[in-house]
Amino acid sequence: MSQSYDQLLGVQQHAWNRDAARLAAVVAVIMVCAYYVGLFDGPRLAEGVPSLFSLLGEMLPPNFTDWRNWIKPLIDTLAMSVAGTALAVAFSLPLAFLAARDTSPHPVVYQVARGMLNALRSVPELILGIIFVAAVGFGALPGVLALGLHSIGMVGKFFAETIEHTDPAPIEAARAAGGTSLQVILHGVLPQVLPQMADISIYRWEYNFRASTVMGMVGAGGIGFELMGSLRIMQYQDVAAILLVILAMVTTVDALSGALRQRFK
Repeated sequence: MSQSYDQLLGVQQHAWNRDAARLAAVVAVIMVCAYYVGLFDGPRLAEGVPSLFSLLGEMLPPNFTDWRNWIKPLIDTLAMSVAGTALAVAFSLPLAFLAARDTSPHPVVYQVARGMLNALRSVPELILGIIFVAAVGFGALPGVLALGLHSIGMVGKFFAETIEHTDPAPIEAARAAGGTSLQVILHGVLPQVLPQMADISIYRWEYNFRASTVMGMVGAGGIGFELMGSLRIMQYQDVAAILLVILAMVTTVDALSGALRQRFK
């Protein structure tokens, strides 16, 4: 009994030492990266503090005199986020079934679908925005296309992982009953994953609204275009007002998405 207890303590001690070594390695990597980017450069950071406070002083008080001109860009931003998310969900759903091991018809199809999702996810939406502005011109359309394509890579990945974590019993039952592949998906998979997919879609809409405020900086319309215009001419009081408006809209979208998630539970 004593020998078994000592062996158990030895195994636990070995596990603790291994976990401590891993944690130390992670901390070491973080510290090296922080030093490399200058996060520990105290004199440089101290020099930037007066400039920061000077800039904040120039932004006060916020100037809301042009608020009527911001209504349409805000509507453009909201519409951009909704349309981009809808585009992403529409294309992510079929790709997710091809990129999930449980529902993919062939390993080659699985690898191709995963590769497509990785490729779409690897290009930032700002880069896609610049490309689509060059292709289709200024306005909300390139923003929608950029947000939609980038979101397909992320939403499709989450959808596929949700499908892979489904309970296999209903799927096996549908197959045993002689159901086709489509019937297995409709009756064995979708009822299990629809709530999680709704959550993922709503979270992505939150993200896309925030991202769409930035898309205007590359000419893709929305409130970000107004923000960039004020920054270019150094109207910092207008910048402060626009940032407050964006903050209010983001808070509203977060509250609305939280209410939607509660309804889907």
